Amino acid sequence: MLFKRTVLTKILSTGMKAEFAIVKEEGRYQAALYIDGRLIHGPALPEPLSPPKDDLTHWMGNHPSIGLTSDEADKIVREVKLENSAIEHRLKNIE
Repeated sequence: MLFKRTVLTKILSTGMKAEFAIVKEEGRYQAALYIDGRLIHGPALPEPLSPPKDDLTHWMGNHPSIGLTSDEADKIVREVKLENSAIEHRLKNIE
């Protein structure tokens, strides 16, 4: 997994820092969650929270999972799509 950049940082109620980063794995970009610098495995993009809780509509991670607002989730998804579209564009120009 190759770290590209952090797109969102949140300070959790516990005081720990959650960072949502763009990482490259197997030739594609995806999102990754780091808590206090430690990778937390989980989904490659924010997942819908069912049911939503207050203003939290999505989540990432896996023990612990971190709640995200729709704006935060949209930002992460948008950044991942942007990085992957750049790869696709470069590949088309090579062919």
